[in-house]
Amino acid sequence: MSRPVFYEYWRSSAAYRVRIALHLKGVDYESRQIDLREGAQTAPDYLAANPFGLVPMLVIDGQRLTQSLAILNYLDMRYPNCPLIPAMAAERAHVVAMALAIACDIHPLNNLRVLKYLKNELKHSQDEVDNWYRHWIIEGLPALELQAKPRSGVFLFGDNPTAADVCLVPQLYNARRFDVPLDDYPTLLRAEENANELDAFAAAHPDRQEVPA
Repeated sequence: MSRPVFYEYWRSSAAYRVRIALHLKGVDYESRQIDLREGAQTAPDYLAANPFGLVPMLVIDGQRLTQSLAILNYLDMRYPNCPLIPAMAAERAHVVAMALAIACDIHPLNNLRVLKYLKNELKHSQDEVDNWYRHWIIEGLPALELQAKPRSGVFLFGDNPTAADVCLVPQLYNARRFDVPLDDYPTLLRAEENANELDAFAAAHPDRQEVPA
């Protein structure tokens, strides 16, 4: 069986999520960096493989997988160790809802292509772009704190990491990059701290990836 190939960018939140999941599942893979700063995602050969021109993309088991949460779902079914999504219906819905709140409601508004469009096409200043970025994080995190708190434990849900934590850690990494205050979110911070003590989360951190020159 060939070694999985992971097309990613070291600072991409979506790629960061999948790196965490791959490490949690113990999947050995080859990383290939797609430099978003240089527009490598729009190269013809990459677009032929991934028409959306986004990262991440995981080539595994003869499949070409895109979209971070779809990849997480595949890995969870393919590698049942360390389950990321609970089996019980209500618990599953709760964890998926938290993951989607980050991956679909907060993160897309702060995606690099959105920020570039604001600055380049709409001619917003860098300060305005940064304020845009912070606004959507500040709007989303209070709701996530309230959603997570009643059923949290060591992690966002219970005492084992789930897809919600896999999405949370990259989002808080981004929040700090843009100086978003986080003290009002003790549930989120507790889950993040406990997650980052795990080797799988630590190994996936952007600072530990090979950065394109």
